[in-house]
Amino acid sequence: MKEVLLEIRNLQTHFKTDEGEARAVNGVDLKVPKGETLGLVGESGCGKSVTALSIMRLVPEPPGRIIGGEIIFDGQDILKLREAEMRRMRGNTLSMIFQEPMTAMNPVYRIGSQMAEVIQLHQKVSKKEAMDRALDMLHKVGIPDPKQRLREYPHQISGGMRQRVLIAMALSSHPKMVIADEPTTALDVTIQAQILDLMNQLKEEMGTSNLLITHDLGVIFEMAQWVAVMYAGKIVEYAAVSDLFSQPLHPYTTGLMNSIPQIDQPVPKDKMLRSIPGMVPSLFDLLEGCTFQDRCNHVFDRCRREEPGLADLGSGHMVRCWLHG
Repeated sequence: MKEVLLEIRNLQTHFKTDEGEARAVNGVDLKVPKGETLGLVGESGCGKSVTALSIMRLVPEPPGRIIGGEIIFDGQDILKLREAEMRRMRGNTLSMIFQEPMTAMNPVYRIGSQMAEVIQLHQKVSKKEAMDRALDMLHKVGIPDPKQRLREYPHQISGGMRQRVLIAMALSSHPKMVIADEPTTALDVTIQAQILDLMNQLKEEMGTSNLLITHDLGVIFEMAQWVAVMYAGKIVEYAAVSDLFSQPLHPYTTGLMNSIPQIDQPVPKDKMLRSIPGMVPSLFDLLEGCTFQDRCNHVFDRCRREEPGLADLGSGHMVRCWLHG
C-alpha cells in the first residue's frame, strides 16, 4: 500500500433519539492511500454516509455525536481541531460531493456566485479571479457554454449538470482528498457513466485521493483500487479490489457478490442469484458477538458469544470473521 493520507481508527458516531441511542458508526477502521480511490460499500443504513459526515465534522449535534476514535488526515487528528481550523480545511484540502445533486446547492444564488464564494473563502483571491477559476473548472468538467452556466440558477440546469457543478466546486481548491457520497444517485445510466469517467480523469490529472461511497459493486470494480465492506456500523472486510473480487472472505461480502447478475453467460439453475436472508440488525440493540450471526450460513457458538476483530491476513486483506481470524 502507498503512503496513507487518511486513517480512521475505532470511529464511533452515535445518535440519541426517542427510541434510544443508535450506534450508526460503531468502531470503524479504514485507510485511504495517497492518490488512490477507496470504495466504501454496503447496504442502506449500514453507516456509510455517517462515516463521511464524521470525517467532515458535519454530524448534526444534537442528535448525533462523535463519541470516540481518531480521524488522522495528512498527519493530524481532525477530531482535535478547533471548529475554525476545521472550517479552513473543509472545502480546501478536504472536500465532499454530497449525495443528492438536486438539493445540494442553494436555489436562490447563481451558480457562479456559489462557486466563487468557495474559492474566495479558501484561496484569498479577488472576485474576478474567483469567477475566472470557476469558469475554468466548469470547462474542465465538461459543462457546455460555461459562461452562460455561471449566470444561471441551479433549477435551470439538469441533474447531470448539477453533479458536474458539484464536482467542479469540490475540486476548485485543489484538495488532497475528495469524499463522494453516492455521486451518481438519481442520475440516468448514461450520465452515471459520464460522471464516473470524469471523476477518474480528474483524479489522474490532479492527484487527489478519493473516498467513494456506494452500494454498487460494479462502480467499485471500475473506480477503486481498495474496497471496504461495511455492515451494521463496522468494516467487515478490507482489501485490494482485485483480491476482494477474486476471493471474498466474509460471508456478508460473499452474499453481496452472489447478488450480482452475470449477463455474459447463461446461469445454471443451481447458481441463480441468491439473496442474503434476514434483516440488518437494529442499531439501537445490536447483538452480542458477531452482528452478522443471524444471517450467516456458517455461524457457530463463538460467533454468538464474542465479537471478532479485524484480522490482517496479509497483503492488506483484512476480515472481521471467526472463520478466518
